[in-house]
Amino acid sequence: MTGGYRGRFAPSPTGPLHAGSLVAALASWLDARAHGGRWLVRVEDIDRPRCVPGADTVILSQLERCGLLPDEPPSWQSARSAAYEDALARLIAGGQSYPCACSRREIEDVLAARGIARARHGELVYPGTCRPERGGLHGRRSARAWRFHTGRAGDAVVAWTDRRLGDRRQDVAAEVGDFVLRRADGCWAYQLAVVVDDAWQGITDVVRGEDLADNTPRQILLQQALGLAPPRWLHTPLVLGADGQKLSKQNGAAAPDLRDPVAALQSAATVLGLPVAAAGNVGDALAFWTAAWRDRWVDPTAGTGRPTTGPAMA
Repeated sequence: MTGGYRGRFAPSPTGPLHAGSLVAALASWLDARAHGGRWLVRVEDIDRPRCVPGADTVILSQLERCGLLPDEPPSWQSARSAAYEDALARLIAGGQSYPCACSRREIEDVLAARGIARARHGELVYPGTCRPERGGLHGRRSARAWRFHTGRAGDAVVAWTDRRLGDRRQDVAAEVGDFVLRRADGCWAYQLAVVVDDAWQGITDVVRGEDLADNTPRQILLQQALGLAPPRWLHTPLVLGADGQKLSKQNGAAAPDLRDPVAALQSAATVLGLPVAAAGNVGDALAFWTAAWRDRWVDPTAGTGRPTTGPAMA
């Protein structure tokens, strides 16, 4: 890819868009438009057991209804398996990935035996049972998954800057452990697929929900291992349910009412800290919010469209 801003929205077709995913879609679209760049849609349908037939068509229709049209034809991760195979082969050849035979229950038992309690909603930190330096699979059974070798605690400390959240830091080896690249059921893991596809599509800026911020250090490690340039990052506020948890399809989040798309978009814009749009149609409302986004997130003195940290979103 030759220079220029390229952003993307990457929904999983596990159901229609809900209020939270509409926030992420609007934010990524506005950031691309405010920077004079291009905006892509990538359907992340590699988690086959969770995908709902026809949900991708519904999502694309919802985006169209909201005036959020991609600048290039949408892509589907299910058509990209050969690229993921190639990336995994490169990591294996470089000694950065290894096969793992551990079940989730076995990992939990090892951690429990070491007196390590898993925090609620926290990472199940892999204890390194099948690492090559520990004898690998010991010839006991076939591999269930492939993992990325993060090294020793302290060796995989990733520092990065988010345009909204500021400076961040994570010791991936200590806080996550060797994470999965290909699952036991043969499905590709999100971490590998998203890194490979962002590079393939020349993505310069990733704008997505704050719940995915914790994934960023893992993706940076993979980008470094594969010799890929990392994008810039901006993680947006989450829409919370009545229980205070992130609104998601898993907890019954309903699709937004798009009979009045301006009203649905205004709700999303409010979460992003944008003003009320005094416009009766989608096009004028989006133009209004694009100008507001540009004032907040694009430095007018830089001349290159580089973003400022900006005030915190609401």
